[in-house]
Amino acid sequence: MQGHAFQLHDTPVVALAEAALFLPRTQTLIVSDLHFEKGSAFAVKGVMLPPFDTAETLRRLEALVVALAPKVLIALGDSFHDRGAGSRLADEDRAKLESLVGQAETIWIEGNHDPEPPAWLEGKRAAEIQHDGLWFRHEPTGQVSGEVAGHLHPCARVTGKRGGSIRRRCFVTDGRSLIMPAFGAFTGGLNLFDPAFDGLFQGPVHALMPSGSGPSAKVHAIAAKNLTRSH
Repeated sequence: MQGHAFQLHDTPVVALAEAALFLPRTQTLIVSDLHFEKGSAFAVKGVMLPPFDTAETLRRLEALVVALAPKVLIALGDSFHDRGAGSRLADEDRAKLESLVGQAETIWIEGNHDPEPPAWLEGKRAAEIQHDGLWFRHEPTGQVSGEVAGHLHPCARVTGKRGGSIRRRCFVTDGRSLIMPAFGAFTGGLNLFDPAFDGLFQGPVHALMPSGSGPSAKVHAIAAKNLTRSH
């Protein structure tokens, strides 16, 4: 799979075009903000969205697990959109999720949407963990070297020479810490120039932005100064 390999606080990592992070040294796959059953949560409130977000998110996660065969799988919080999401899973989606969890040592980091993942779900629960020289938690603090977090759903926009632009979910990093893009199919994004990112990085940041799709997808490191501030 295509990705951008670099050192994050002395740990080799690969930012994948599929919006996931891979640690080659420990064969660890990291995803963030899956937001299973976000569509059904909106439906309960009368906002009708296509009810396929969980199936699509699981399809993409399964493709990564098959391709990389990780020994460890870390989900960085907000894996479920709310406390009742686990009970709304379709039978086939629940079976697929249980199968994927059974293929790797799985660690569920607590998120603000899912502080208590479903009781039936296998895997370790933790507020945060240290693994392969890095700290994994849901909400970034900007206070710890080697911090890997999610929560903010970063996106970036690039404007071309002819005025057109593209907006993509992205990783944000200064080489010391990293904020993950959201992996879920229905997750929105926050421009990395939003004030929510202020103070979370010590040095100049780069957006690691995927381009293309499928086997030809790549990840490009783009300095913040070359990005567009508009949402």
